Amino acid sequence: MMKKITISLLFVIVFTTTAIAQEINWVTLEEAVALQKKEPKKIMMDVYTNWCGPCKMLDKNTFQNPDVVNYINTNYYAVKFNAEGNSKVTYKDKTFSNPNYDPAKANRRNSPHDFTRYLKVRAYPTMAFFDEEANFITPISGYLKPQQLELYLRLFKTDKYKEMKTQEQFNEYFKAFKPSFKG
Repeated sequence: MMKKITISLLFVIVFTTTAIAQEINWVTLEEAVALQKKEPKKIMMDVYTNWCGPCKMLDKNTFQNPDVVNYINTNYYAVKFNAEGNSKVTYKDKTFSNPNYDPAKANRRNSPHDFTRYLKVRAYPTMAFFDEEANFITPISGYLKPQQLELYLRLFKTDKYKEMKTQEQFNEYFKAFKPSFKG
């Protein structure tokens, strides 16, 4: 009897830990582009910096939300990109770097990465979206709560953005949007 209780308790602990520990499957941009060749999906890139408070809030409050995690893992390849980091990024046969990177400023304001400039990112955090062929769609700047991010995740996933030619059309989409994510 005691053995059954122990096994049952162990199962509950493992199941609960697994459910709580669900995370977004982050990959590099190069990995995401390679994955697109096998299974086409759009790319959502979190462009962040080490010193950015709203970036840390996004990680804690939005990217830990089970609805967000599930939707992104199912429908997107998720990329984390340090906008002031020292990594090399190859995109569309061009290599981008951060030639003015200062290792002494790794956790403070540093030089913007050349790929950050290419994406026209001017604030952190920014979500950069790419289509199934890795073509850049647009950046969305600012801290987004789960339901706010949901609006953009669904907009780009469904290609609804292609129908919008004016701000008024986006405003109509925004007003009509009914979020389903909790939190």
